[in-house]
Order: sequence, then C-alpha cells, then structure tokens
Amino acid sequence: MIDFVNYFINGALVGLLYALIAMGFVVIYRASKVFNFAQGELVVFGGFIVWWMVASLGLPLSIGLPLAFVAAALFGLLVERVFFSRLAGESVFAMVMVTIGLLILIRGLILVLFGPQVRSFPIIFPLQPVIIGEILIPRSLLIGGVITVIVGFGLSWFFNRTRAGLRMTAVAEDHQVALSMGISVKRSIAFAWILGAVLSTLGAVIFLSGKSLNFLASDIGLAALPVALLAGFEAIAGVLLAGLIVGIIQGLVTAYLDPIVGGAIGTVFPFIIMLLILFIRPTGMFGWKTIERV
Repeated sequence: MIDFVNYFINGALVGLLYALIAMGFVVIYRASKVFNFAQGELVVFGGFIVWWMVASLGLPLSIGLPLAFVAAALFGLLVERVFFSRLAGESVFAMVMVTIGLLILIRGLILVLFGPQVRSFPIIFPLQPVIIGEILIPRSLLIGGVITVIVGFGLSWFFNRTRAGLRMTAVAEDHQVALSMGISVKRSIAFAWILGAVLSTLGAVIFLSGKSLNFLASDIGLAALPVALLAGFEAIAGVLLAGLIVGIIQGLVTAYLDPIVGGAIGTVFPFIIMLLILFIRPTGMFGWKTIERV
C-alpha cells in the first residue's frame, strides 16, 4: 500500500510538471491557432538561458533567474515577430511547417551557442526529498506542483476575468471578428508567445533543477503533448486535471506493468491515451466545439 501511495503521489506531481509545459501549448494555440511543435525546444532554450545566467556568469539566483525570464520573454517575442507575425491568415499546414522548422532552428542554435556537452543545471530547489512516514516526495516536484496549480488558476482567472485576457480569448475564437472589434490580433499573439516562452523556462527550472542539461531534454515537450490533447487546446484550468490523470496513469503503469512486460510501456502509455483521445474526442475534455454551417 505504501508503494502504491508513493507511485500515485509522484505520478501526480510529474503530471503537474507535464501540465505546466502543456500550458505553453495552450496559451500559444489560444491566441494564434498555432500548434507549436517546438515547445520542448523552448523549454531547453530557457534551461540554457538559466544555466548561462547562474552557472556560467555566476550570478546569484535572485538576479540570474529574473534575468533569465526576461531573456526568455524577449526570445519569445523575437520568434513571433520574425516568423509568425508575417503568417497571419495563412493555412494551418503552413503554420505547422514553420513550427517544425523552428524546432530544428532552436536545436541548431542551442548546439552553436552552448555546444553538445552535457551541463550541470543549477540546484534551484533543495535536493533532499520530503519524507512523510515511508512516503518520499521529491522536493522540486512538490514545489513545482504548487507553482503549477497557482499558475494554472492564475492564467484561468486572467483569460476569463481581465480585459486583456478577454481580448485574447476573442482573438482565440476568431481573428477576423476580433479585428472588427478593434482588438489588436498581432499584439495578442505576441503576448501569447512571450507567455509561452516564460512558462517553458519555468518548466525547465522545475524539471532540470540539480539534473543534467542538454538538447535531448526537449523530450519533455513531447511527453506533455497528451496532456494538452486530453484537456483541449483552449482549456487552461483543465490542463491541471489532464496532467494529474496522465501522470498518475503513467506512474502506476511504469510501476506495475513495466516489470511484467520487461519494457518501457509506461513511457509509451501517455501516447496511447493521446491516440484514444484523437479517435473518441478530438477536442479534448474541455476544448471548444466549433459549429460550422455549410
């Protein structure tokens, strides 16, 4: 029973980490209708910015982390200005191809700027686990889970209760209608990319604290994809529930089925969930249903 509780809690916390990364998908998609295949690369690039500020330049965390988030925001704005501001009104296929090109570009940029070497990421959170009886909880995941819940509800409040958030919601529903209402679509999309880059960097801080860093860490973006699909690409708060579901299922499958089949079925299982979602309910649990008249 203790083992089950350990697997359950750790799976839930990993799922909340996936949810934080998935929020980057959702925020960008809500404003621009762009499915960002380069989300994992944004996480790694944000991680390298933090490493450069704190480990390479030797800045204290109180200075290096805020500067890293500012640099990530500027990078997100640069990506939007260079690539996506010129593609307004283009087809979904064109947008997808650009994000795939962006994935390759960011990965190449990381190799050019930082090299292929494995780096030691700064220890942001204490390494000692939280021990409650016989239950061991990684401290970074626990703190990260709390941060994710706060960020999730904060973003949900922002999009549903503030004027800026409601303008972005209008942009998410229809660009032409938003333009007719005097809403700046380009400004909303730019802010979405800034927010997506900052969320990716926050995810990197939680995911990589005290671990090794190289460009292969971008796989976290692919692991978060089933969470975004399960929630629906327009649901912010729903991502939290989807992350818990995916994380808990993955944790239990890894613990109980992997030893039986002798393979990493726990790693594959979230993508099985993703395929089932696409077959049964492509809009996800909380995604918007589009009504079209012909």
